[in-house]
Amino acid sequence: MNNKLGLGALTALVLSTMVGAGIFSLPQNMAAGAGPGAVMIGWLITGIGMLGLVRVFYSLSIRKPHLDGGVIAYAQAGFGDFLGFNSAWGFWLNTLLANTSYAVVVFSAIGYFTDSPGNILFGSGNTWQAMLGATILIWLMHYLVTRGVKEAALVNIVVTFAKLVPLCAFLAFAVLAANFDKFNMDIWAQNNSGLGNVMDQVRYTMSITLWVFIGIEGAVVLSGRAKSRKAIGHATIIALLVALVLYVAVTLFAFGVMTQQELAELNNPSMALILEHIVGPWGAWLINIGLIVSVCGALLSWTVVTAEAPMVAAKQGLFPQWFGRENSHGAPITALTASTIGVQAFLIMTLFSESTYLTLVNIATSSILIPYGLSAAYGLQVALKNTCYDGNNNARRWDLLASAIATLYGTWLIYAAGLDYLLLVALLYFPGLLVLFWTRRERQQPLLKGKGEWLGAIIITLMSASAVVLLANGTLNI
Repeated sequence: MNNKLGLGALTALVLSTMVGAGIFSLPQNMAAGAGPGAVMIGWLITGIGMLGLVRVFYSLSIRKPHLDGGVIAYAQAGFGDFLGFNSAWGFWLNTLLANTSYAVVVFSAIGYFTDSPGNILFGSGNTWQAMLGATILIWLMHYLVTRGVKEAALVNIVVTFAKLVPLCAFLAFAVLAANFDKFNMDIWAQNNSGLGNVMDQVRYTMSITLWVFIGIEGAVVLSGRAKSRKAIGHATIIALLVALVLYVAVTLFAFGVMTQQELAELNNPSMALILEHIVGPWGAWLINIGLIVSVCGALLSWTVVTAEAPMVAAKQGLFPQWFGRENSHGAPITALTASTIGVQAFLIMTLFSESTYLTLVNIATSSILIPYGLSAAYGLQVALKNTCYDGNNNARRWDLLASAIATLYGTWLIYAAGLDYLLLVALLYFPGLLVLFWTRRERQQPLLKGKGEWLGAIIITLMSASAVVLLANGTLNI
């Protein structure tokens, strides 16, 4: 029990994985494709969808206490090993991309203090100097987690409180400076035809609003290390509500300080330039320092979750047994090392492809759709079967409603992601088939079982081949 995580550590971990870099760029990211009215609708849809998903996580953690590993275990339990594997692979991909994006944005923020027009050192986080610094950073996080998951979580509690200071300062000044008339000036962005109609604007906001909530599953992924099942659900709900309040407030009050067009033209982190507009240069310094602290904390949290995911998958027979090894401190050492090497590979790719933070965000967001969607569908399956409610029909009705909402939200997100990013994600899923075959061969099982798995493998192969062709032709828009 001494190595188990309590409510405080779990809440800080979930909050830190969610509140990373995204919140510091939210005002510009949202304004670039939507007006205030569409942003409010986007937050409403996302808030309802995420509340439904969190209810699913909470309910499953109580009603299926034997399932450790969250989105990985739920997909396997509900839909078999093939979809369970792809959920685990997609989730792991998402964590690797998230860690890469955080390492990139840390040095983009440091560039605010070191770069000048004639001397670009770190740029957008994709120069060779930034990659070298990011490499040192990710291996430092690797070292911290090798000392034990609980120790890393305790460090994260301190970092989580530290990151909230500049966010609260920004909100305080933004509330004082906000002008409701400016917010209401062009609420539906009718004066900016380039944004499209309201539905197009709402669709645009979906990947951004989902991105800032990715990490909400952190507690259920670490369920095997939690002191109690209730702590998992409570930590997830508390973190969601805190994050939702922060995100909505930051976005909407920013529209009261600057117009949509002004916000859209800002560089990121846009929160720094907004506070500089309100209080002067020291505001930008405060936010950029806060961003660096925040992202380092999120990177530590994500390093813990990234290592845990393949270890859990290995213990459930979805990944090769090699991923399940732990060191003397109880850290998943081989999964951790493989994950850090994976992040290193993505960092090198960003250097040669000049990928930016937003490109990584969009790919990572698309890769999480399968794990979230299958978890919601499993929650709906459990509620419909009504085998674990012991006559508590009220709880079952709430679970039916929540899982149905979460499933519809997942379906909407697939539409909102767009075909280009779905094809690119399929290309990243394709190497997973090789890992699946490795696992099946290790366990002396058929490489693919039944028509359903053959169909799934064919679909992934065809989509990834299409992505390769479109990338070669330069027609895949990312």
